[in-house]
Amino acid sequence: MPQILKVDSNIEAVSVHARKVLLQGGVIAFPTDTFYGLGVDPFNRDAVDRIFEIKGREKNKPLFLLISSREQLETLVKEITAAHSTLMQEFWPGPLTMLFESRSVIPKNVSPGLIGIRQPGNAMTRDLISALGQPITAPSANLTGENPPTTAKQVDQSIGRHLDLILDGGTCPGGEPSTLVDATEIPVRLIRPGAIPFSDIEVALSGSKEPSHPKVLG
Repeated sequence: MPQILKVDSNIEAVSVHARKVLLQGGVIAFPTDTFYGLGVDPFNRDAVDRIFEIKGREKNKPLFLLISSREQLETLVKEITAAHSTLMQEFWPGPLTMLFESRSVIPKNVSPGLIGIRQPGNAMTRDLISALGQPITAPSANLTGENPPTTAKQVDQSIGRHLDLILDGGTCPGGEPSTLVDATEIPVRLIRPGAIPFSDIEVALSGSKEPSHPKVLG
């Protein structure tokens, strides 16, 4: 049975324990903007493999990463295009996942090509990631084919026996998933519809004063 910790005002103490579990290759469940997600250290290949095993997830289905800041993002990706910058300013933190060209630090079993990254709108989730000091994976904390869980109890009933830690942050609101776009090239392409209408994204880009060249990171 997993340990279940209430996420209250003492987020730092909870995060210290969660970080210890993650760095030991453990799998945690935690609240996000919509549902509970499964978190592992994305730089630990074995831990990443555990997510696919627990969920019964197809190996060719990539995982997305959650980050707490732009500085964290810059350690993961090769470049930030003008479109990325515009959409980050307009919609982050929030339910927009964008594809980036990943650095070699990201294992291929996380994503073999472009990597989807999001800064979540849930302040508690961002505080957790910030305290962990690194990005975290976040597929829904359920078996593939089941409804995504909105409470820690639902997580425990579904896959709790396979987890090392569940962070109980109350009831998540549910709703649509994050909108997923590819902003590595122009025009920006909608990959998966979600909480942010693509028409809003097009409006934000059409009014952008950003330069056309990308920011290439060293």
